[in-house]
Amino acid sequence: MTLISKTDELVDFCRKLENEEFITVDLEFIREKTYWAKLCLIQIAGEHINACIDAISPDISLEPFFDLMQNERILKVFHAGSQDLEIIYCLSSKIPTPIFDTQIAAMVCGYGESVGYQTLVHEILKIDIDKSMRFSDWSTRPLNKKQIDYALSDVTHLREIYKTLDSSLKSNNRENWLKEELEHLCNPETYTPHPYEEWRKLKHRSSNRKFLTILREVTAWRENEAIKSDRPRRRVMKDECLLDIAANAPRSPKELERTRSISADMARGRYGKELLEAVEKALNLSKDEWVNPIKPVTVPKGKSALVDILRLLLKIQSDNNNVAQKLIGSNDDLVQIILDPENTQCSLLKGWRHDIFGQYALKFIAGESAFIFNPETRRTEIVDYKKS
Repeated sequence: MTLISKTDELVDFCRKLENEEFITVDLEFIREKTYWAKLCLIQIAGEHINACIDAISPDISLEPFFDLMQNERILKVFHAGSQDLEIIYCLSSKIPTPIFDTQIAAMVCGYGESVGYQTLVHEILKIDIDKSMRFSDWSTRPLNKKQIDYALSDVTHLREIYKTLDSSLKSNNRENWLKEELEHLCNPETYTPHPYEEWRKLKHRSSNRKFLTILREVTAWRENEAIKSDRPRRRVMKDECLLDIAANAPRSPKELERTRSISADMARGRYGKELLEAVEKALNLSKDEWVNPIKPVTVPKGKSALVDILRLLLKIQSDNNNVAQKLIGSNDDLVQIILDPENTQCSLLKGWRHDIFGQYALKFIAGESAFIFNPETRRTEIVDYKKS
């Protein structure tokens, strides 16, 4: 087994990878007690060599690894890599380039929605992998052989999965499809916290603008505190507590301590002071600056059947093109295209989604196409429809 724990060993390993066409990469980390993920182990495999890198060794600098991630001659292959990419970006301020994500590629190639690594290994390589080490505490040292073998298997199997998916993409001329889907992962904004947007994730039924404005301010306070103290959001303050504060709009420590989970000491301490300031900030805004409720996407009256038909059309095109339905679009996307068929910013009307679905949906909405079942091919097909 290979475990790199010193900088000179890492420099030597990265040098041996410099002529690789692609490498597979995976990260092991823990996040249960922190806001930012704590990187513990890095696994990399080239065509003939592989190794685990002890990211928390006191004798190692990860700069050679970060330099490798920026080598544009080498493709970096991840599976469901958003969290891995976030960690690398947070530690190095750079996103690996170029990249390939096998989960997204698998959806483009028709392996299903958000297909897991274990499933791909089974379907493509016909191997059942042992996932018993999946929930190991990767921060504990020393790591045992079973942990390292498990970690390495995540990148050694990934080599063959990548080759299979890459070949499928090329044979079906879908390389640009994947490129479009990877744009989100390659955007630094994807990994940048946005405290003033966090309120949108809380579950409630209120459309009261005053309530929502206070909720935005206190939720942003919690997010900033979680970032600053490196603690999970809910360990700073639970969602229910924020919702109570927004509903009651306390103006004094005495009023604040009536909120569930807020003790008298907390209400009179730093947290209480800052929460009351956040409430006051919201209340001092003019009504023109208050938050507007998030309007749900609703089906236009009399057009619910059209949404159902477009959903069926989406299923047909998903099957006919062997691509995951979820990757093409959602029910909200279907409603959007009905509400505004000329909205070129709608995802269904851009790129490959327009080619395999959007253009047909527009024709159907305009009464210019229909779909039939062809008994000869035993497939549902889209045909032009001419009005008599």
